[in-house]
Amino acid sequence: MDDKMNYYPISRKEWQGFYHNGKAPLTEEELEDIKGFNDQISLQDVQDIYVPLTHLIHLYMKEFESLTVSKGLFLHEYVPVPPFIIGIAGSVAVGKSTTARLLQLILSRTFKRRNVQLITTDGFLYPNKVLAEKGIMDRKGFPESYDMEKLIDFLNQVKNSQEEIKAPLYSHSVYDIIEGEYEVIQQPDILIVEGINTLQLPANQQIYVSDFFDFSVFVDAEPKLIEKWYLERFGALLDTAFLDPDNYYYQYAIGNRDDAFAMAKEVWKTVNLKNLEEYILPTRGRADIILHKTENHIIDEIFMRKY
Repeated sequence: MDDKMNYYPISRKEWQGFYHNGKAPLTEEELEDIKGFNDQISLQDVQDIYVPLTHLIHLYMKEFESLTVSKGLFLHEYVPVPPFIIGIAGSVAVGKSTTARLLQLILSRTFKRRNVQLITTDGFLYPNKVLAEKGIMDRKGFPESYDMEKLIDFLNQVKNSQEEIKAPLYSHSVYDIIEGEYEVIQQPDILIVEGINTLQLPANQQIYVSDFFDFSVFVDAEPKLIEKWYLERFGALLDTAFLDPDNYYYQYAIGNRDDAFAMAKEVWKTVNLKNLEEYILPTRGRADIILHKTENHIIDEIFMRKY
């Protein structure tokens, strides 16, 4: 990676040796439940990679809380500790959703008194109707397809510990925002924000989404490998979508499979790969931790930011 000078490269073997006291705080069945389509992860991966990562996050949390106390001492008043926000970024199909759900479960089990919640930035995409009106339906997932002002306002409310905050709900089945339905975030101690755009620079806002993050993770892999996972996931979606006429993928599931995969390959090339190369990969160097994956979603190397 071009930005590796800013990071400590750490092999999997080194990384797992940094924290010996932890065991995977979940069962095989629970791990199966949170895995994404076609994602491959084992309890050994949890113990080798995610338990040390949780320990590192805890170190960041302690520093964050200490700084808050110091601010209060400086101001001669009580300053409440705001929610600790973790950003998780990476390409479509790289497995960042599994990473986010897994971290939520591990953090909840490790810090039992902490309220750990998860949100995805998919809910902050403009509805398909709006994208069509703007003439950017074919740019869905690109920076301009997100309502960044709404996302920044949401994060600002979280940091200010508002009691109940509504976030729009996105359905991958219908490939659109579900009108009138919301996810409710209720004063989390830790909030995980997952999405392809979490580390991107804004087009015209003065505040970055990442300004709200206290720790960030980028899930990384070679583009050819991500394409392979993307197409495998597409095939898995077709295998279930034919049962549901309301599913976005139903039309492809009941049609010619070769035609469906030809369409998926074109979408990867013209949308997802383009977005990855032009907008997502350039944000990798802003992450605190980069989890690098190889074949079968195995994390073989970790990069930890130096400064």
